[in-house]
Amino acid sequence: MIDDDIARHLELARRSGELAAIDGYGRPLPEAAGWNETPETLRMPFKVLKDAGVVPREVELMRERARLREALAAASTALQRAVLQQRLADLEQSIALRLEALRRSAAL
Repeated sequence: MIDDDIARHLELARRSGELAAIDGYGRPLPEAAGWNETPETLRMPFKVLKDAGVVPREVELMRERARLREALAAASTALQRAVLQQRLADLEQSIALRLEALRRSAAL
């Protein structure tokens, strides 16, 4: 029932020329950034997460790494720098392990 209604509206829009007026009509949709670089086995899960507004854990880790690097650059004491450097090293190890696990599971 709904499919028939959608088909009817699309046909009316096609006949009236409304569809042809849309930029990109008749051409494939552009691929999302990083689509080809993402292993085929991970594309659909990542797309589902993205469409649901969920950020993959690896992206969150990369953002945290950027924040730590900024904090490290702004650190005013040797003690602050040492603490931040250790946190950054631990985080980078965690990122490396997660990415290696992804590579192995998805044959990157």
